[in-house]
Amino acid sequence: MHTSEDSTAGNAPLAYGVDIGGSGIKGAIVDLKSGQLHSARQKIATPQPSTPAAVAETVAEVVDHHGWDGPVGITVPAIVRDGIVQSAANIDPSWIGVDAHALFRDHLGGREVVVLNDADAAGLAEAAHGDPVARQGAAIFLTIGTGIGSAFLLDGQLFPNTELGHLRVNGKEAEHVASSAAKEREDLSFKKWAKRLNRVLATYEELFNPQVFIVGGGISRKFEKWGPHLTTDTPVVPAQLRNEAGIIGAAMAVKVHVQP
Repeated sequence: MHTSEDSTAGNAPLAYGVDIGGSGIKGAIVDLKSGQLHSARQKIATPQPSTPAAVAETVAEVVDHHGWDGPVGITVPAIVRDGIVQSAANIDPSWIGVDAHALFRDHLGGREVVVLNDADAAGLAEAAHGDPVARQGAAIFLTIGTGIGSAFLLDGQLFPNTELGHLRVNGKEAEHVASSAAKEREDLSFKKWAKRLNRVLATYEELFNPQVFIVGGGISRKFEKWGPHLTTDTPVVPAQLRNEAGIIGAAMAVKVHVQP
């Protein structure tokens, strides 16, 4: 059993992070000093429909798998303000207005929880433990998966709850054009999908003029297959933490927001 009192690996503090996605819910114990997973990652398919109660039950199952009994950081694919969910693009609409803190606290036996936007968590993790460009100047971090999440970073500091995936590009929401889900749904080659991503990035570039785009999510593991087809003036680099950034960022939030 891992608890908040004994959660150290040598001198390194540990925390637990859960990343809720449109297709899967992933969790692991994280070494906060190194920014690496301290346990094997546990993943369970996101329940359908992804109602608050069903998702919270799955989160509890993921956490229980590791025998963790301390505070838990949790990401959701939504805008979160003061613990209240404000949007629901890639989860069930019944999430809007839900007190996520109370929901997860109840399903996790009353322990302390921290809840934040999934892309924000991933961006903070990348800035702390990933590519140094994430903490140098203006960077836009994108998680490309079921949708397109975004995090605005200035010298590694976060401007929270941006939702660039819902910005319209050529009349359609960006994530409907160039998410990984869109690529799979329409059986696009990497080259054809990259052409769509180019249009999306060009729109972001025109509006925000970042110094770099950092792309995370599962598709970042195959950057060599689509990265060379991008033509934006702004450099595009794959996230170093790949698809583990959300878990790591969620665990980092525990250290910041939960007092020992």
